[in-house]
Amino acid sequence: QVQLVESGGGLVQAGGSLRLSCAASRSINSIRPMGWYRQAPGKQRELVASITSGGSTNYADSVKGRFTISRDGAKNTVYLQMNGLKPEDTAVYYCNMGRFPGATMIPSNYWGQGTQVTVSS
Repeated sequence: QVQLVESGGGLVQAGGSLRLSCAASRSINSIRPMGWYRQAPGKQRELVASITSGGSTNYADSVKGRFTISRDGAKNTVYLQMNGLKPEDTAVYYCNMGRFPGATMIPSNYWGQGTQVTVSS
């Protein structure tokens, strides 16, 4: 089992930046990928970005070029740097440890409590 705690959300104006952190209760240096998801009101939860144990990354088209996912194995922490924020990025952001080893991010049941990101226009 693993516990995940997200932080770093807040209210920001369009064009601004935020850095989200996801602290894990145990090592994230397994071969499972880590991912950031988001859920806006009335919408399904969607994958925003993922990163494999080897550092390969994948992004949703809507955030490519603006968001960067990274991981620090020594700190058991995954980050999401968000630049050029838009009102449509407003959502609760969650991190997740992948269910299976490998490059494909399939979410497990290990979710944090989420962190709210609100972007004003």
